[in-house]
Amino acid sequence: MSLSTPFEAEFDVLVIGAGHAGTEAAVAAARRGARTALVTSALETIGQMSCNPAIGGVAKSTVVREVDALGGIMARATDMATLQFRMLNRGKGPAVWAPRAQCDRGLYRRAVRSLLEAHALVETIQGTVTRLLLDGDRVAGVETLEGRRFRARTIVVTTGTFLRGRIHIGTTTAMAGGRAGETSTTHLAEQLEQAGLEVARFKTGTPPRIDGRSVDAECLDRQESEIEQFDYTWSHFWPEGRRDASGVTRHPAQLPCLITFLGAAGMSIIQRHIGESAMYGGAIASRGPRYCPSVEDKIVKFPDAERHQLFLEPEGHDTHELYVNGLSTSLPAPVQLDILRSVPGLERVRMTRAGYAIEYDYYPPTQLDSTLQVRALPGLFFAGQINGTTGYEEAAGQGLVAGANAAASALGAAPLMLGRESSYIGVLIDDLVTRGVDEPYRLFTSRSEFRLTVRQDNALRRLAGIATSFALYTAEEQSIVARRLAAEDEARSLADATSMRPEDALPVLVAAGSAPLVHAVRISEVARRQHVALRGLFRAMGVGAELPADAVISTELELKYAGYFDRERTQAAKLRRMGDFPLDAGILYAEMASLSFEARQKLAIRQPLTLAQAAGTPGVSPTDLQNLVIEIEKRRRGTTARRGRVRRRKA
Repeated sequence: MSLSTPFEAEFDVLVIGAGHAGTEAAVAAARRGARTALVTSALETIGQMSCNPAIGGVAKSTVVREVDALGGIMARATDMATLQFRMLNRGKGPAVWAPRAQCDRGLYRRAVRSLLEAHALVETIQGTVTRLLLDGDRVAGVETLEGRRFRARTIVVTTGTFLRGRIHIGTTTAMAGGRAGETSTTHLAEQLEQAGLEVARFKTGTPPRIDGRSVDAECLDRQESEIEQFDYTWSHFWPEGRRDASGVTRHPAQLPCLITFLGAAGMSIIQRHIGESAMYGGAIASRGPRYCPSVEDKIVKFPDAERHQLFLEPEGHDTHELYVNGLSTSLPAPVQLDILRSVPGLERVRMTRAGYAIEYDYYPPTQLDSTLQVRALPGLFFAGQINGTTGYEEAAGQGLVAGANAAASALGAAPLMLGRESSYIGVLIDDLVTRGVDEPYRLFTSRSEFRLTVRQDNALRRLAGIATSFALYTAEEQSIVARRLAAEDEARSLADATSMRPEDALPVLVAAGSAPLVHAVRISEVARRQHVALRGLFRAMGVGAELPADAVISTELELKYAGYFDRERTQAAKLRRMGDFPLDAGILYAEMASLSFEARQKLAIRQPLTLAQAAGTPGVSPTDLQNLVIEIEKRRRGTTARRGRVRRRKA
């Protein structure tokens, strides 16, 4: 069929896939004013947590807060579905604390769908996209397996593990599938490959699930939720109206996790059957995530380990099923059951679902520009695991950027581009499009040069201005942002203006193991001491009781680590100044003889839009950057001079 064949409907942006990347892409596009369609093979699986039902952790929690600060829905859904909360890294300073939430799968999925459908510009469509419709070298729409056709100015592909996905259990059981019980997508994958895009394969895996009623919980350690201790909320916007009369946030009922371990007996079973594993038996050759290894990897790579810790994590309030975190495997199902029954507390366990490995297509992300658009196919954007990443949070961050930029492309608006100095999302995207991936990419704090100033507690302060300039907030959200930032300003002013006498500070300092004051000092000075809480100092002076906890925490961190923050912000300002120097599209870098040969090659491929992006390109030296500025300015002066001569001749 040709493009002249009638379309059922027309959209500015069409998103393929409704996981964590797809839902954020649809919301971001709608917030930018684009009429948006979200097409998925099953509407019931919108927002599905395919693997571990957890959100957050080190670096990842910062991404969740950044997505929220830019108008996304992951944090709001997490607040609606949290059933167990922990604060990680508590042995370190609060600047690197990392919240993590275990979620009720059903509640999370329903929350995502309700938040998504609250946007009037988003239309959800059930269907399996089989091919893209092209107008020349630009996307123009899609056609589904059901024979439906939709026109779209731009398309965002967020297909996760579904592109030619293949599930493996042992060496003899393999089936096409993008997720257990759901078929894979082959036609779209074949078309993308035929279009000349480079394609590769990765693998991931999932552990077995078990019936919690068959677990001897009495002999296992319990890990309780810390939600009441921290009264933490993920969304900057959600807590309004969710606090009870005493001011405490209302959360879903909390459930514990159980802790056990894989010991010598289970490790022996794995060693005896290692050749039956899909990966070690030769059925899979693709690389998997380094930091989420299969249990077979653990046994092979750490043969001297006496045991491996396992977490039995609840799946939801409406089920007894538990997720066995730490036991990802592709061994045959009977072997999996034997391993489970070797684990303390699981001697009589019933396995509800076997673990499996899955291989899938991804497209090396160096084929994308910094807006996540495919260079070879204008109007086509990729986000999520299709770019070689792993993790719900990484997918959500990419989805938001891809959706916002797909809308910008369709509507002729400015693109959303986040720098490394402003966000972990900026680090993620810059790493992907400049460095590429050779294994599933996962975010860590070590990937960021600005990890002290780019924190989960100050995401709103960092990104609210960007969100406002791109009109990503409703009027009500804009009001919430203004109140929250004003509260932080008030906390700092109060700390600077309030003086403490030695006798007022003494109880707080004694409790913190800190030396007493010898004379009156401003609260802001006392709060710089280690282990001295700003909230405690406010309480001792009878001030600041009405200030939100997160505003006080952010202020305390800014006071305690001011010297470190100042150094990072100086570096960030330098990077922003570099970013202010624009580079035109289509620059002929091959003609710039003052640049190294490697720099010319790399810049010609990447086509950076700013000097900061050029600086982040591997192989481009500081000398190359200096010469690049000289080359660009020389060419611009030449262009201006030529235009002047033309005008004089016409006159």
